[in-house]
Amino acid sequence: MGTLYQSPPEPTIQDLKVAIQDSTLIYPSQLETQNKSNIFLSNIDQVLNFHVQTVHFFQANPDFPPEIAVARLKNALEKVMAVPYDFLAGRLKLNHQTGRLEIECNASGAGFVVATTEFSLDEIGDLVYPNPGFMQLIVQGLEKFDDQPLCVFQVTSFKCGGFALGMSTNHVLFDGLSFKIFLENLASQAFDDKPLAIIPCNDRHLLAARSPPQVTFPHPELLKLKLPIGEEDAPPVFDCKQDNLDFKIFSLNPNDISHLKEKAKIGGTKSTTKITGFNVVTAHVWRCKALSCVDENNRDRESMVLYAVDIRPRLKPPLPASYCGNAVLSAYTSAKCWELEDEPFSKVVDMVADGAARMSDEYARSAIDWGEVYKGFPNGEFLISSWWRLGFDEVVYPWGKPRYSCPVVYHRKDIILLFPDIGGASSNGVNVLVALPSKEMEKFQTLFHKYLT
Repeated sequence: MGTLYQSPPEPTIQDLKVAIQDSTLIYPSQLETQNKSNIFLSNIDQVLNFHVQTVHFFQANPDFPPEIAVARLKNALEKVMAVPYDFLAGRLKLNHQTGRLEIECNASGAGFVVATTEFSLDEIGDLVYPNPGFMQLIVQGLEKFDDQPLCVFQVTSFKCGGFALGMSTNHVLFDGLSFKIFLENLASQAFDDKPLAIIPCNDRHLLAARSPPQVTFPHPELLKLKLPIGEEDAPPVFDCKQDNLDFKIFSLNPNDISHLKEKAKIGGTKSTTKITGFNVVTAHVWRCKALSCVDENNRDRESMVLYAVDIRPRLKPPLPASYCGNAVLSAYTSAKCWELEDEPFSKVVDMVADGAARMSDEYARSAIDWGEVYKGFPNGEFLISSWWRLGFDEVVYPWGKPRYSCPVVYHRKDIILLFPDIGGASSNGVNVLVALPSKEMEKFQTLFHKYLT
């Protein structure tokens, strides 16, 4: 139960020998985006000024060779940037009067790169296994542009006729759910005569802080900043260098997840607890991670895990499901390490479920107002970042669905990544990417299998 994901038997090709053919900026198909007012960014958006990178692999389709797909994608981007996503062609600016970041809708363009590789899609190996070579499939270092586009696209064609679409997008633009909607709209505009799949809701004032701010809850999951918003870098990187970390992928198949759900019933979960796949996997991973660095001398240590909660349906009134922007806050739960070791699994699942249930309308508004007053980042022992059910590989393009869609993985001790297997949400299994110092990894692996029995 719960297998250690094995890398491909052959050595993974890490140098994909990518050659850039063209690098340019593309612009909205209409000029009406100019002279628009700046886009307000909520306090959730404000702290997410860093790029998120994803790669979407497509198999060869004789009706859509890469050069045709490139033309279709360029045209689709020009169309979506004309009206519904005009801010994609904008630039991030600091409003010195308010001290807040804004998006200036100035039609300065998005980056678009066309590249080739000497390999076929099948030759680059297992797409699920995080290959450092995939970094070559996205634009690295935006300094090649005079100013920094908020999004850059790279289409890399393989010699088999397949291709990879690499996207680097500033997190202020989208959370995972709104990025999925963007992909659906982009795909729709790559067809000849399709309307937008979903009209995005671009009113980010819906998540503005109250005036005056009302911080009605303590927020131990948030850490105050000393620097004004707009002057800080991306969220603090854990002080453990990647070279000092081992990384492994642990695969949970549907039977493993069902087993965890049954295990959660032993000892009795609370009647209000939802025994979901996410809750049991999060509880299992939290337990293993917290105890991987525990001995008899520090069992009283407090462990706090953070995990994202979509607040769209939790607000009153609810946000539109198509809200475009970041509408996700960090839920948290914490416990002494001895509790995680000694209490039944059902209690750990209760704690995870309670952490999510805490995210009511008032709690979310309090967290947003806290950002207005203190300006800070989420803060915990580690974050579980779930790409498990976002469904990027369910999006239908003219040339078909992606064979696989994934984040470009970087290894950090303070982030544990949940991502799907090939087949996406329909596979119902999940892969857990963990990066830890070697001794902690050995213990994590032992605990991961122990608590699955």
